[in-house]
Amino acid sequence: MDFYVYYKVQAAHAAGLQAAVIAMQSALSAAHGVAPQLKRRPQAAAGVQTWMEVYPAAGGEDFLASLEAAAARAGLAQWIDGARHVEMFEDLPPCA
Repeated sequence: MDFYVYYKVQAAHAAGLQAAVIAMQSALSAAHGVAPQLKRRPQAAAGVQTWMEVYPAAGGEDFLASLEAAAARAGLAQWIDGARHVEMFEDLPPCA
């Protein structure tokens, strides 16, 4: 299962958020063997950026619980505008 987490952040809070997310992802990588990614849309609207955390082949519901706990411990909510949206996708067999 791949996890995609997206949210909004004020450009003024980006540096603090980035440091917190990198530390959180490093801990998740060590604990779960995942290879996290951090992405941002190239354009901002009215000083608000859209960010995405990606956790490929991270597992299932057990990883989701760990991810949510890690985000709470890292205090990400203090830098984010609104909610963190988590989406999960699974691989399908190839067509050919």
